[in-house]
Parts: sequence; C-alpha cells; structure tokens
Amino acid sequence: MEKDLIINSTSKGVEMALLEDSQLVELHREGESGGFRVGDIYLGRVRKVSPGLNAVFVDVGFERDAFLHYTDLNPHFKSIVKYTQLALGGKPVSMQAFRKEEEIIKTGKINNVVSKNLQVMVQVIKEPIQTKGPRLSCELSLPGRYLVLTPFNEVVGVSRKIESADERKRLQKIIESIRPKGFGVIVRTVAEGQSVQVLHNDLLSLVQKWDDITARLKDAQPPHILFSESSKTNTLLRDILNDSFHSVVSNDTGIVNDIRSYIKQISPGSEKIVSQHNGNRPVFDTFGVTRQIKSLFGRTVNMSSGAYLIIEHTEALHVIDVNSGNKSAVKGDQESNAVAVNLESAREIARQLRLRDIGGIIIVDFIDMRKPDNRKMVYQELRNAMSNDRAKHSVLPISKFGVAQITRQRVRPEVNITTSEMCPSCNGTGKIEASILILVDIERKLTHLIEKQNQKKLRLVVHPFLEAYIKRGRLFGSLQWKWYRTLKQWVTVQGNDNYQYMEYHFFDKNDEEILVD
Repeated sequence: MEKDLIINSTSKGVEMALLEDSQLVELHREGESGGFRVGDIYLGRVRKVSPGLNAVFVDVGFERDAFLHYTDLNPHFKSIVKYTQLALGGKPVSMQAFRKEEEIIKTGKINNVVSKNLQVMVQVIKEPIQTKGPRLSCELSLPGRYLVLTPFNEVVGVSRKIESADERKRLQKIIESIRPKGFGVIVRTVAEGQSVQVLHNDLLSLVQKWDDITARLKDAQPPHILFSESSKTNTLLRDILNDSFHSVVSNDTGIVNDIRSYIKQISPGSEKIVSQHNGNRPVFDTFGVTRQIKSLFGRTVNMSSGAYLIIEHTEALHVIDVNSGNKSAVKGDQESNAVAVNLESAREIARQLRLRDIGGIIIVDFIDMRKPDNRKMVYQELRNAMSNDRAKHSVLPISKFGVAQITRQRVRPEVNITTSEMCPSCNGTGKIEASILILVDIERKLTHLIEKQNQKKLRLVVHPFLEAYIKRGRLFGSLQWKWYRTLKQWVTVQGNDNYQYMEYHFFDKNDEEILVD
C-alpha cells in the first residue's frame, strides 16, 4: 500500500491529508482544539473533589476544568505528587535516587488520596469535546519513534503486534539491559528488527525530555504546560512513517525544512521523500484531496457501484445506514446483491470512521442477509478493513437483523466539514441574473484593470466550468484570445475546484488578489 502525506499551509492553519493508494483516509488540522492535544503534560491544580463521581476537576488553563477519574490516577500517584512537590520547591532528585511512596489501591476513593488545591502533573488523554473539558490521566508517558517512556512505572512491555516470539524476547532483554532505574518502557511495533544502538539513542532522547519537564517545574505556577509535541505533523509522521510512504508534499518551505530535519532524525535516508509543491494550482487540488473532501463528507456518501451510505449523528451514538441504490440492478439473486453491497460498504465504513475520526458507539444497519455465512463474511471484511485504524476499537458480529455494533476510541472532536455551499449568485434567494452577464462583468473589470490601473500579468481564477467556456474554441477563436486582441495583453485563466460556479477573482503578478468594484 502506497502512502502519501499532503500538507496544505494557509493563513488559517495547517491541514494534513493522508492518502493510501491515492484514497483519502485521514484528515488532520493543526490547533483545531484550542491548543489542548492528546499527550500534552500540564502542572494542574485540583479545583474540586467529587466523591460521588470518584473523580476530581483540575484547572489546566482551559475554560472548563479538566476531568480526572480515580482509575486514571496511576498506582504510583503518591510518588508523582512527592516528586512534583520536590521539583516545585527547587529540590529535584534524579529518578534513580528518588524513593517511591507506597502504591494506591485500585478500588480506593478519590477523597482519600487527593485534596483540593493539590498541585500535580497530569497528561491529556482526551481533547475538549463539545461542552466537556479535557480528560486527564496521571499515567504519564513520553512517546518516541521506537519506545514509550513511562516514569515511575518500572515495567517493560513489548507490542503484541510483533508476532515473532524470539524477536519479542530479544527486545525485552535489550530494554531490560539499558533501561534506567525509575522508568518503565513500552516497545513499539516499529522497533522490530532495530539495533541496540538505535533503541538506546531513542531511550536517551526520551529521558532527556523527562529531565526537561522536571526543570520546567521549578517555580512553576499552575496551570502551566510542561510538555507538548512540537507539531501535529511530526507526531503523525512519528506514528505512521514506514517504508510504504511514497511522498510527503507541502506548499510551505518552512514546513518542508522542518519535516526533512525531523525525518532525518527518526529515519535517516528517508528525507528524500519530502518535496515542496510549487505549482499554480493549490496543493490539495493537484492531488485530488479537495474533490475527495467534497464527496466524502456530508450526510450521504456515494460509492462507485451506485450504493450509498447515510451517516447520522445523535448525542449518544452514530448511525450508518447501508443502501443498495442502483446496485440492485445488477444481475443475480437478492442475497448475492446484498452481500456485494455490504462488502463494499464495510470497506467504506472503515474509511469513513478514520476520515471523520468518529468515536463512541457506532451502529451499522447492513442490508439483510439470510445466510449466517454471508453475515460472517461481511463481519470479517469489516474487521480486516479496520485493522489499519490506529484508534482502539471493537467490532461485534452482525446480528440476524443485519446490525453491527462498533465502539471506537474518541480522543478528539469529530472532523466535521460542511460540503453544501450557498449559491454565490443568488445568496440563497433562488433567483439569479442572466448567466451571460458574468462574462460582461469580467470583461468590464479586465478593461478597467488594464487600461485604467495599468495592471500587468493578470491572472483570472474561476470555476473549472467557466475556465473551459472561456478557453473553448479553435486556435485564436476562444474568448481568452479575444481579450488578448482587444486589450493587447495576455490574461492567464486558471480553474479552481474550490470556487462556486459564478465565483471569480483577479490576481496580480505577485499573486496578490486585486479587489475591483
């Protein structure tokens, strides 16, 4: 499977599109959750203890207090509090010399171990969603390329996705021999086959990050951020970069240089896959991302066979309805058609869950199938299609009524893009002027810009339909050539998929928009 990461930098932020075999599967936006991202570590202050919920509410600087449940405290919670207080007082000790406190019991009460105004290190495990603040944990972890460092927990774990028992034992022995006292380590799947030197370097960099966090604690006043990933782009690359990546493309020179430097650190030699987009068309248009976004978001999702999905959202869950559409016209009995539509839908549903980052409970209403073997086949196809999903998820077998239940980890707000557009000509009134007048209006403004304002090297950007109309005709017979003969200047005409049908803009030689009354 060939992967491409397309990064579009605009004045509003950074958008990242992950393509698998040219199909859009993930869409990420930088900073869309107000600066609170999964993995950020804060020094927080307990604002309220709620014994009824067995939880506390912590001030980490968000408009609403964050939620910390007893089960997320970490068995070594007392040690974390002690370590935090020492560092705050300017008396930090190394993890090797630090004496741990006794562990807390799993079935304890929050008011027995946490008090109001307590200052403690916490980590975001779920971003703010709707009216809820961030969800926190004291199970602190620092992810690296190959390893995850877990302070205070001296357990070594190896990813279960590494299938070879011998390789798992090898990695376990290596980490046990290089692990510093006071830290636990989780070995990630990408560590399979890596040398001792590579793993040791990754471990040292993570320990240095922890030392930096400790240094920031001195004289810190809550709420205060102690650690955050450098950027969402780097986090995404760290988690998914492998040999199947074909390219990383961005339209921003700074981002390109940063990614090259980062990839050179985590995977030397792979930085050659990074390139900069310099074309006239927007980078998302060039790689077909814009068109896919328009077709894949919204209530209805059409599939190539003619079948389609209806995706509805309620407060408690998401409901996905599978419809055969034109697929019913295919030759064969009803059961065969139902199976074919359901198999295609299973693959598209797995893609939609990743693309929209849908979490919580998802109910899928497949087309009814009489044979249990067919239901089992569709269930297996859905599981296989979701195997590449990095979010934790669970899929239950399809019932005799054709209903499948899915739970998927929700750690950030769902990606929601409005694909419907207000008509630029009528502004929703339903009435427009004669379409031929738009060309008259364009010619009038072109004449004004060239003859009155003496503009040179003008560029007209329009919808692709309008571009085709302006350029149509045999050699020297198009409207574009007519303008050249009349105005004595060549006007570049360019189409943009993001424009509405009657939308157009003028740009000068410096690519700055020219506003014309």
